[in-house]
Amino acid sequence: MDFVAEIEKQASAMRTACVQAGPEAPVPTCPKWTVHDLVTHQARVHSWAGKALATPPSNEPPRPDEQPSAEGPSAWDDLLTWWDERLAILLDRLRTTAPDTPVWTFNGENVASFWAQRQAHETAIHRLDALHAVGDVPTLLWTPEFAADGVDEYFTRLMPRAVNRVPIDVTGTILFHAADAGRTWELRLTPGEPVVVSPAQDAAVDEDATVAGTADAIYRAVWGRPSPAIVSGNRALLDGLRRP
Repeated sequence: MDFVAEIEKQASAMRTACVQAGPEAPVPTCPKWTVHDLVTHQARVHSWAGKALATPPSNEPPRPDEQPSAEGPSAWDDLLTWWDERLAILLDRLRTTAPDTPVWTFNGENVASFWAQRQAHETAIHRLDALHAVGDVPTLLWTPEFAADGVDEYFTRLMPRAVNRVPIDVTGTILFHAADAGRTWELRLTPGEPVVVSPAQDAAVDEDATVAGTADAIYRAVWGRPSPAIVSGNRALLDGLRRP
């Protein structure tokens, strides 16, 4: 999958939706944020990832909220230009840096390809947020391949990071089934312990909760966004997953 092309595609679609919604529009999926806040956040994260691609594994670039002038311009047109510039730097560095080049990452993978995949999904989810601000959200946004990859990426990179910050406080198993991608994921949740993720051996009936739908719907559900996925069993288990 060409994740660099996906970043460009998702960012372009997100920008269009943000302009359509306008800077003062609330973002229902990101409580207390306006579209102006959403664009500021995305620009800061793109800037952070761009800096990480130029940072050796032994160092750490300033976090997005620690960067100089991290809030960005207050004027809407200037903010969009600010984002465009940071996105352009990120894309250029991803295209000119070999995927296996050692760079800093937040989970120890320490290769440049990490940032291509991470930013593709970061931008895709915030594109969805922008569409919620517009109030026009298609049922399908992503291919089964891309959405299933996003579920993998969430479970293997972001969920462990979130659980380290705030431990899981529920017990049980959840089966996620994306029929159109031919994929299943089984999560075992135990308070105070890492979440165990594995492919389900079958569509077992012994799970405490099941989340079923398209890969697109599962992708939205694991990120805590409104989703047409069908949830059966103990809904509290899905709600108990910590978001990054």
